[in-house]
Amino acid sequence: MSKLDPLPGLSPYPLQHFYDEMYAEERSIRPHYKHVNRMFSGMSPEELQLKQKMMQRRMMEEGITFTLYNPAQDHPMERTIPFDMIPRIIPKGEWERLEAGIVQRITALNLFIHDIYHEQYIVKDGIVPRRMIISNCYFRPEMSGLRVPGGAYVTTSGIDLIRHHDGEYYVLEDNLRTPSGFSYLFKGRSLMNQLFPELSLASSIRDVDHSLNRFLSVLRSLSPSRTKDPVIALLTPGEYNSAYYEHAFLAQQMGIHLVEGRDLVAQDHKVYLKEMNGMRRVDVLYRRLDDDFLDPLAFQPNSLLGVAGLMNAYRAGNIAIANAPGTGVADDKAMYVYVPDMIRYYLNEEPILGNVPTYLLSRTMERQYVLDHLKEMVVKETSLSGGYGMLIGSEASKDELAEFRLKILADPARYIAQPIMSLSRAPVLSGGRMTPRHIDLRAFVLMGADRKPHVIPGGLTRVAMKEGSLVVNSSQGGGVKDTWVMA
Repeated sequence: MSKLDPLPGLSPYPLQHFYDEMYAEERSIRPHYKHVNRMFSGMSPEELQLKQKMMQRRMMEEGITFTLYNPAQDHPMERTIPFDMIPRIIPKGEWERLEAGIVQRITALNLFIHDIYHEQYIVKDGIVPRRMIISNCYFRPEMSGLRVPGGAYVTTSGIDLIRHHDGEYYVLEDNLRTPSGFSYLFKGRSLMNQLFPELSLASSIRDVDHSLNRFLSVLRSLSPSRTKDPVIALLTPGEYNSAYYEHAFLAQQMGIHLVEGRDLVAQDHKVYLKEMNGMRRVDVLYRRLDDDFLDPLAFQPNSLLGVAGLMNAYRAGNIAIANAPGTGVADDKAMYVYVPDMIRYYLNEEPILGNVPTYLLSRTMERQYVLDHLKEMVVKETSLSGGYGMLIGSEASKDELAEFRLKILADPARYIAQPIMSLSRAPVLSGGRMTPRHIDLRAFVLMGADRKPHVIPGGLTRVAMKEGSLVVNSSQGGGVKDTWVMA
């Protein structure tokens, strides 16, 4: 094991067998990190702590928060999201390959969703089993045969990637329903520019601000009315939602309406925004609540969050909903296994980015293998996200392993398993010191009526704040980093 002293006089930085984003082996700093390393290494621990406090104060002042829900606590905890000041840097050539692979993946997934709700050729040709569709809790029969504006089902998506110790990126998950994290990407860059202007100005970093304009253009393109200035609203569950800050941020930045279900009404197969001086017809609804709660007449009848009659207006072609209801059929953790086959089937191309090897526990042999190697696996419930319903075998106690074994045997189709991957690490500042933490990357993709995916340069690097932990989800206490793509 080699050890480094990234900051003179401070604790060593062990590389171990993980891929490190800043350091290559033998104490060498990767070329694209030299400038950043030089600047942070040149600051004293006191200066770094002062900058960290300034960052924290800015986040408090601007209300950049995320709400954590813990069953052990009586009340949810609203906190500023941990933001680390050392950026993650991706070289131009590396990003271009990632971008091409993500565009390829989203294009195929969008074609898959259209196919599933229309002809189902991929099922008839035996590529994806029919049971995977009809037993999928995110499959919405209400969407069958329905034409969505521009054929764009997946307007916004977040593709989670990891880098293994072999240096290769692998797709970990496709988030196609209501992915979160956009605001931390934009806000993180803004805070870095304010606190370290000399660092940003001296580096050729691809801009992300223009992606907010792209976001708005994508939503506008979906408007069925084709009016010059469509009315666009972001539908939020409300201030108690963990990502409410993000909802408010995006609505404010794009100049669109931030609404709850009670602010809208459906009449004559149209949806209107209730205002002091009357009602305005809504053309595009960017929803940030799950399908179940969108419309009590179509889905969960006791929902108070959605709009009664929204789906009737949608079927009549009088409003666009982004993302389209039913997109979750393609981001189920079990369906993930079939994405490489979707790319080959719809695009006649080989996947540019690989999947993490995944075992479907509904298959007898794969289930038995996983049960025999449970301590070497990550087991996930197929319908959950945010780090919930997950077992990391190497970190689990005997009782937890036994409990999950019983759960798997009781309902195997509910779970998938993956070998524990060696997530790459990057340095974070902790108490004025540079120390390694595991990271992943959520890449955000926008797609409008032209069905040409746009990947926001860089995305959001998520950080496991606990030493040695592989859990990076914000909902599980993870933090974030600014992510630079070099121009």
